[in-house]
Amino acid sequence: MASGGGRNRLRIIGGRWRGRRLAFPPRPALRPTPDRVRETLFNWLMSIIDGARCLDLFAGSGVLGMEALSRGAAQVVFVERDPACCAALRDNLALLDAEGGEVVQADVLGFLAGAPQRQDIVFVDPPYHAGLLGPACERLDSGWVGAGSLIYMERAADEPPPPLPAGWRVHREKRAGQVVYALLAVDGAA
Repeated sequence: MASGGGRNRLRIIGGRWRGRRLAFPPRPALRPTPDRVRETLFNWLMSIIDGARCLDLFAGSGVLGMEALSRGAAQVVFVERDPACCAALRDNLALLDAEGGEVVQADVLGFLAGAPQRQDIVFVDPPYHAGLLGPACERLDSGWVGAGSLIYMERAADEPPPPLPAGWRVHREKRAGQVVYALLAVDGAA
């Protein structure tokens, strides 16, 4: 949702890198999560972000994963298929001297078809109207998340929510303009 002079730049809003500005490549479908949405999201995650293992799917600019690392996440794996976005993510991690960040250039659904590694927090913010939320949730439910995991999901307000796997529930949900964002919780046994 970048616009005007701020296009292709983002600002980390909290943690050790608060106020740092980072560049990302121009892509038509790339719309970093707005500051006010990130502020709400990370207020929701405040009690569990420190030391968390995170997965940033459809990473794009990487703002959600960078914000998580800035606030104390132990590990963030950024999964993005666009080579220019991956290069920018690697450059930004190096610029911040970030430990715990790993960039994987891959199609998200293909990546999730691989051997699962349990995550505490997963950010799922695909291009709007691409029909990827439901399939991503299905694949995450195959061992990537379990009891106690949280999944952040963002979609266009005119896009229907995907069906959730059994044991998943909407923990919190808000709307900001034309964006609906939710924090989903996984209950029960993994």
